[in-house]
Amino acid sequence: MATKQNNKTHILARYALISVLFVGLSICIIFKLFRTTVVDAKAWNERARNELSSIDTILPERGNILSDNGNILACNLKVYDIRVDLRHNKILNMRPLRWDWIDALADSLDLYYPRTVHNADGTVAEVVSWHKKLRQEFEKPENKRSRALRIVQKGTMEDYERIRNFPFFDSIKGRGARFPLYTEERNIRMYPYGKMAYRSIGRVNENFETKQFHGYSGLEKDLDSLLYGQPGLAKHVPMTSGIGSWITKPPVRGFDILSTINIDLQEILEQELLNVCRESNAEWGTAILMEVETGEIKAISNIELLDDGTYGEALNRAVTAFEPGSVMKPISMIIAFEDGLVKSVNEMIDCSPFQRTSDPHAPPVKNVKQVVEMSSNTGTARIIFRGYANNPARFHDRLASIGFFDKMNSGIAGEQIPYVRKLEATDSKGQPITMTSRHLDLARQAYGYNTMIPPLYTLAYYNAIANGGRLVRPHLVRGLRFENGRDSIIPISYVRDRICSEATAEKVKQCIHEVVWGEHGTARGVRDDRIKVVGKTGTAYPVENGTYNTAKRRYAFAGFFPYEQPKYSCMALVLGPAGNSANRTSGQVVKNMALKMYARGIIGDHEKKEVKMPNGKRPVVNATVKSTPAKIGKAVKSSDIGQVKGADASKVVRGVVPDVIGYDLVSAVKIMEERGINVKVAGTGRVVRQSVPAGIKIKKGSSVVLTLSV
Repeated sequence: MATKQNNKTHILARYALISVLFVGLSICIIFKLFRTTVVDAKAWNERARNELSSIDTILPERGNILSDNGNILACNLKVYDIRVDLRHNKILNMRPLRWDWIDALADSLDLYYPRTVHNADGTVAEVVSWHKKLRQEFEKPENKRSRALRIVQKGTMEDYERIRNFPFFDSIKGRGARFPLYTEERNIRMYPYGKMAYRSIGRVNENFETKQFHGYSGLEKDLDSLLYGQPGLAKHVPMTSGIGSWITKPPVRGFDILSTINIDLQEILEQELLNVCRESNAEWGTAILMEVETGEIKAISNIELLDDGTYGEALNRAVTAFEPGSVMKPISMIIAFEDGLVKSVNEMIDCSPFQRTSDPHAPPVKNVKQVVEMSSNTGTARIIFRGYANNPARFHDRLASIGFFDKMNSGIAGEQIPYVRKLEATDSKGQPITMTSRHLDLARQAYGYNTMIPPLYTLAYYNAIANGGRLVRPHLVRGLRFENGRDSIIPISYVRDRICSEATAEKVKQCIHEVVWGEHGTARGVRDDRIKVVGKTGTAYPVENGTYNTAKRRYAFAGFFPYEQPKYSCMALVLGPAGNSANRTSGQVVKNMALKMYARGIIGDHEKKEVKMPNGKRPVVNATVKSTPAKIGKAVKSSDIGQVKGADASKVVRGVVPDVIGYDLVSAVKIMEERGINVKVAGTGRVVRQSVPAGIKIKKGSSVVLTLSV
C-alpha cells in the first residue's frame, strides 16, 4: 500500500513539473509575442517594409555579334566550374577510405581533365597528375581538407554528369546538397573565331560586383547600349513558403548585331597581311577591304610585331591618322578636275623643281596621267597652285566641302578624323605667317605631307572614285536582329551623296590605272592579267621623338578591283625598314587579296559560269567519265536520257586545274586526283562550282573545293 502511494506521488510530481514547464514556455511565447507585436512592432514593420519594398535587378542577356552571313563572332555561353567538397558528410563517413577508388578517380581525371601548368604566353608547360593532388588533399586532417576543390573550369553539365559517374563518386548516393560534387554557374563572352578581327569586334569587361558585362573596345564598346539590352525588375512578395520574388518588369535581351565582316575574306586578308609583314620585317601593318557600292567593311586586320618575335593582333591603326604620302595625290586630283584646274588627263604639266622639291622622273613635262603614274610631287603641287596659290586657306575649305573632315561613324572604336592645317595668314597667337611659308605647306599638303589622315578615310575616297563620285559611308554594322528573330537592316548612307561628277571620277580613275598598268607606274608589281587591280602607292617617314626617322618608312597602297566594274576597294599600310617599297609590300597585300578572291570565284568572269542543261523534261544525268547516257538509259529502262555537258577532261593540260563543272562527284574527284590535286567537297549532286577556276596553274598537293548541287 505504501509502494502504491509513493508511485502516485512520483507521478503527480512529474505531471506538476511538466505543467510548470508548459506554463513557463507559454509565458515566454506570450511575452515574445507581445514584445514582437507591441513593443518592437515598429522595428519589425519597418524591416518587413524594407524587405517587401526591395527591388532586385534581373540582368539581361547580352546580344550576339554576327558575321554578314549570320555566323557567330561573339556570343554568351553559360559554363560551370565543377568542384568537390572534401568535407562533405558522405565523404567523411567513408570508413575506411578506399584508396583504390581514389586512384581510379585520378586515372579518369588524368584522361579527361588533365591538370596543366601554363607558361606566361599561355602555352602548356607541363601536365601534372591528379594522383598527387588527390592524395595531398585526402591525407590532410578532415577539418583541413578543401571544401571547393576545382575539378573542371568552364565546363558543361555533360562534364558534370560524366565526372559524377567516375570511380569513387559512383559509390556515393544522393543528389543536390546531399552529394559532394557541385557546380558554380557563370556566364562568359565567347569568340568562336579567336583573334580574327579582334580589334574590330572588340572585347568586354565584367564588373565582378554587379556581374554586368560591358564592352571596352570595338563593336562591343561602340554598340554596347544595343548589345546590353534592358535590365528587368523583381520585387519581394510574401508567399506561403516565405518571401519570394515576383517579376514586375521582365528583362529585354540585347539586340544581335549583324556585322558586315565576311569570315572567309577576313581570313584571307589577315593571312596576306601577315605574310607581307613577315617577309618585309615590318613592325606593324593594317589593311581594310570594303565593298564599293555599299561601303560595307568586309574585312579589317591589324598585325604587330610582338616582343617575342611573333606577330599578333594589334592596335586598330585603320582609324589612326598618319601622314599619308602620295596616296593623297588622287584626292587632290579630284579637286583639280572638279574645279577645272586641269580639264583633260592628257593636259601637259610642267614638273620642273618647285617649292623646294624636284621630280626625279623624266620627262620634265608630263601629262596629267603621267603625273599620277610617276607620282610627281612637283606636278601635283603646280596643278593645285593654279587654284589656291592666292589663298592657300581655301584648300582646307575645299577638302571640307567634300566631307573630308566629317566623322565617318563607321562603328570602329577610336575613329579619328583627318587633320589638315588651314593655311591662314596668321597663327593662333595672331602672328603673321609669310606667303612663302604658306605656299610651301600648300605644296606639301597637295602631295600628302603636313597632313594626318586615317587609312579608313583614304580608302573611303578611293572607294568614291570607284563608285562614280559617291562617298558612301564605310561601316561595320549591316543591321540589328530583334529578340523575336526579325531583322532591321540599316540602309546604305552617304557622307556626301556626291563629291564630284562621274566624269571627274572617271578621269581620276584613268590616272590611277596608269600607276599599275602604265609603262613607268610605281606599282607595276601589282599587275596580274587574271584580275585588274588599280591603285596608288604612297610612302612617308614616321615621326619619332619629334623628328622623322629615316631608317623606317610607312608603305601604303590604296586601290580597287576589278578596274572595269569595281566591286571592292582595299588599302594596306605597313611600317617597315627603309629600302623597301609600297609596290613590294602593301601593294602585294591588295594584289594577293584580289587573286585569292578571284580563285574562289568571288570576283571575275568565272563566277557567273553556269552548268548547261539539256532542254526538255526528260531524265537528266550528270557528266561522267564512266558511263554514257545510253548505258544509263538501258540500266533504268529509258530510251531518252539527257546528260549535263561537261568539259573534255582528256584535253586538260597537266599542271593546271581541270574544268569539272557538271560532273558527278566520283568523276570530278578522279579527274582532280589524277593530276595530284586534293579535293574537298561541299553539298550533294553535280559540281556547280570549283574554288580554283580551270586553267590556273596549281602545285601538286594543293586543294580545290568543289561545290555540289542537285
